[in-house]
Amino acid sequence: MTVSSQLDTPVAGTLALRDPVDPDRELVEHARRGDTGAFGELVERHRGVVYRVAARIVGPDEADDVSQDAFLRAFHRLGHFRGESSFRAWLLRITHNTALNAAARRVPEPVGGTAELGEEADSSPPSGRQPASLLERSERRERLELKLRELRSEDRAVLVLRDIEGLPYEEIAQVTDSPLGSVKGRLHRARGELIEILRRNTYDWELPE
Repeated sequence: MTVSSQLDTPVAGTLALRDPVDPDRELVEHARRGDTGAFGELVERHRGVVYRVAARIVGPDEADDVSQDAFLRAFHRLGHFRGESSFRAWLLRITHNTALNAAARRVPEPVGGTAELGEEADSSPPSGRQPASLLERSERRERLELKLRELRSEDRAVLVLRDIEGLPYEEIAQVTDSPLGSVKGRLHRARGELIEILRRNTYDWELPE
């Protein structure tokens, strides 16, 4: 019997409600037994999404620090992971909380310097684009990132998780530790506010893909 199934035995009746094919489960169980190499594989597997979520909450200047802090917290809390959600959802919940705490500790977010986000999100530009077209696309993405950061941190996080990372509502509820209705309400509000922000400058309506 696996470590996680031993932990879950008292509530075995709920197992059917869980995702039976969490691709990280085996690595998580090895990591919980002290296999740092297995945890390293988990870091590599989820480094990108953790960075992107962190960067869009705190900005690129702090994203690396928040990402490292989130992974460190996850490593030390592996004993508390009971498999009631996917490891990704659990990790992104830690990332979400770490990023919100970091955002709350500092002064209002500076603007500028978001080019790294665009590079991280799409480091391999489509072939065939001319330099001027690539530059314009990068500038539009940078302006969009700046406008995203005008939203409240909690609303921005939900918008990023749903519309950029494509997480289902149920998983976002787990990540943000919020009722499903609150997630949908925040998303609706964030989308509306972003549209109003974009309407102030019609040049930004042609958003990056």
